[in-house]
Amino acid sequence: MSRAGRFALPLALLGALACGPKPISNPPLKPPTPEPPPPATVTLPPETDPLGPKPEAAAPAPFAPPTPTVYTTSSGLTVWLVERHTLPLVAMTISVSSGASSDPKGKHGLAWITANMLDEGAGQLGAIALAKQVESLGASLRTGASLDYAHASLSVVKKNLAPAFALLADVVARPRFDAIEWKRVHELWVNDLAARAREPQSVAQIVAMRALYGDGAYGHPVDGLAASAKSASLADVKGFYKATWRPDVATLVVVGDVTRAELDPLLAAGLGEWKAPATAKPALLTPPPPPPPATKSGTWPRVAIVDRADAPQSVIALVRAGRPAGDADAPVLTRVNIALGGSFTSRLNQDLREEHGWSYGAGTRVTLLRGMGSILASAAVQTEHTGDALRALVKDMEEFARTGLTEEEVLKTRFVARGELVDMFESSESAAMRLARDAALGLGPDYEPKASVRRDTASKDELARAVRDFDPKDGYVVVVGPRSKLDKQLAAIGIDAFDVRDAEGKPLK
Repeated sequence: MSRAGRFALPLALLGALACGPKPISNPPLKPPTPEPPPPATVTLPPETDPLGPKPEAAAPAPFAPPTPTVYTTSSGLTVWLVERHTLPLVAMTISVSSGASSDPKGKHGLAWITANMLDEGAGQLGAIALAKQVESLGASLRTGASLDYAHASLSVVKKNLAPAFALLADVVARPRFDAIEWKRVHELWVNDLAARAREPQSVAQIVAMRALYGDGAYGHPVDGLAASAKSASLADVKGFYKATWRPDVATLVVVGDVTRAELDPLLAAGLGEWKAPATAKPALLTPPPPPPPATKSGTWPRVAIVDRADAPQSVIALVRAGRPAGDADAPVLTRVNIALGGSFTSRLNQDLREEHGWSYGAGTRVTLLRGMGSILASAAVQTEHTGDALRALVKDMEEFARTGLTEEEVLKTRFVARGELVDMFESSESAAMRLARDAALGLGPDYEPKASVRRDTASKDELARAVRDFDPKDGYVVVVGPRSKLDKQLAAIGIDAFDVRDAEGKPLK
């Protein structure tokens, strides 16, 4: 390569650089591309279910408890028979319409102790032999009393019905009333009443009933008072039995796998000789209502305290008048009670237990009697929160009475009440007890199906009327606990005056 050739490329490059860079030409700006319109909304027709629209579940009809067949034997005994042949079981309850409300003056607890003496030997058998015979038959035999009636009950498999009924018949018609058994039972009774005075929840209920009913027929506990128990005699028991346990005032309720053709020979053999005495039969006692509560100034109902210095917790209660069992609104009252305190999810339990943790449980109870019944709200609470819990309990009752049931509670109480009634009549034993109660209260054999419809189909006005019965303003508050720790708490919530009572409700000076 020549010298000129070696420098040709660099010289050409230098020439190009000396001329400078060529100008850059930008392309013209394009207008912005418009956004595409949103896709049109397409509404698809609803998918068609080949089975058709989902049906709405209909509310269940009111449960219809059975109406027993009713007849009377030659001795005057009334029989209510409900045949139920699904299981080989038979339950029986004999009730007489004389309970604690029929106790003679100064003999409180006589109806109860008389009923409890019936199975302490009967017919040819002493107490121990009778208990062994009942056990050998696989049967259950119990006696007892309540405020308005006393009863004797038997439950047994059908194959052992005849010998078991013979024992029940002896207990009812031929009790022995042995002196040696009376001595033992009487001592246990007196000791049990002494122990009862140390049970705060029992004390609260006893004092509440005494506060509500005063010295009336319902004002003392079913199992009596300590003083009357100590003075009771076997002669008292025999006299009360003769006057009140008689076939012309008794009702035998039979539920189970038995027909009248099978039952009547048993009645003739076991109770055919049970005759009513020549004296006039006792009238069906309906105690009159107590006088209305005395007017009290201030916002609180009347208050009573029972001092229990060593109690680890307090018991609070509020009692007020209810309705007689025969009142047309009584079934509705038991339904609305479920919302306030008659179930675990009730207002009182949710407030005092779940929300505040002051109690293991709070609730309400409606008691239906031949005379005026009662409504009782109660809870065992932490002593340091007695005042707070009492204020909350009363406030809950006031709000309930003022605002009534929510729509949710209307539905809930309907289904819970229905379920409880179904459960009651599912067992032959509990069905016999329920019907025996109805008979003793004078409610009639068709009461349960009628009450079920009334309870289930209650109108808004009927529910509102029943709810107002829970207004605490005419009630009586009872607090059982260590008074030294309660006075300041009660004063802090506006309670500055109260009665002080003993464990059986007697006012102390």
